[in-house]
Amino acid sequence: MRAKSLSDLARLSGLSISTISRALSGHWSVAEGTRERVRDLAETHGYRPNEMARNLRLQRTNAIGIAWPLGHAVGQHLTDPFFLSLLGHVADALVLHGYDIVLSRVLPAGEDWLDRLVDSGKIDGLILIGQSDQAETIARVARRYPPLVVWGAALPDAGYPTVGSDNREGGRVAAHHLRALGRHRFAFVGDAGLPEFGQRLAGFRAELAGVEVVIVPAAATVDAAAAAVAAWWRDGARADALFAASDVAAIGAMQALVAAGAKVPEEVAIVGYDDVAMAAHVTPGLTTIRQDVAEGARRLVAALFERLAGRAAPSRLLPATLIVRGSTVSGGGVARPADG
Repeated sequence: MRAKSLSDLARLSGLSISTISRALSGHWSVAEGTRERVRDLAETHGYRPNEMARNLRLQRTNAIGIAWPLGHAVGQHLTDPFFLSLLGHVADALVLHGYDIVLSRVLPAGEDWLDRLVDSGKIDGLILIGQSDQAETIARVARRYPPLVVWGAALPDAGYPTVGSDNREGGRVAAHHLRALGRHRFAFVGDAGLPEFGQRLAGFRAELAGVEVVIVPAAATVDAAAAAVAAWWRDGARADALFAASDVAAIGAMQALVAAGAKVPEEVAIVGYDDVAMAAHVTPGLTTIRQDVAEGARRLVAALFERLAGRAAPSRLLPATLIVRGSTVSGGGVARPADG
């Protein structure tokens, strides 16, 4: 007998139609043994689900939203190399689960921007890349919308799982490396008001134990960082060690310093953060703190599916690893684990 409907499978199995439906969708409320039995029965009797009808019945879209909130820096684009790398790994992981993606670059307008996104009916869950300056909005929406996970900084009482590198440790490692090179005057380039960047600066300062760190505010784009560092250097400010909140900011800073006649790394040593692909290909190569985006993407997607199944998902901190290249060590190009 060919099973043409859920009703046919229910009669063959002795289970209810709702149990059959949940079993075929892999729902956590159905025991694994029952799920396997129903899947075997469906295969034996040639059952082919009508995906559109099934999704409408289950109120599912088979799509996951991926959004990049940019309340802090409207100049950043989807071509940002760190975002593209993380996006690629997340998309690959979601495809393996049989899900499509709905991609959004969000310029938050009003306090309900995230409510509109999760209530759109277009997605079954949401992955946010970064918190921007929207931490309070994200926490509020997460309290009523469980399938929301975030790449970003672990914040107290956030109410949602985060995955990200150990930003404080990354900042500490950057400071340890620069101080071990005999550097004495330190600067930080970036927006310290953002959760991840603020944690990186906090770790950097903690390792330097009270030594002054000059802040050069800059958005995380090459052009913005180059303009900010050029103006700062032109005003007579000096440092012999510079830590940037991201690789693109570090590359912009390096361009500005070289254009101003400063020698990198002899006069100014520069450390970035992320280890995007182009960090190894600028001249000199950029010393940086590597984030494991492949592992981060895997953990983000795993956390999301835990939340979709109604289970808790812990936040995860990933290791921060120092990659030494020519922007701090003349003739660099050496990759090694974090110092200290």
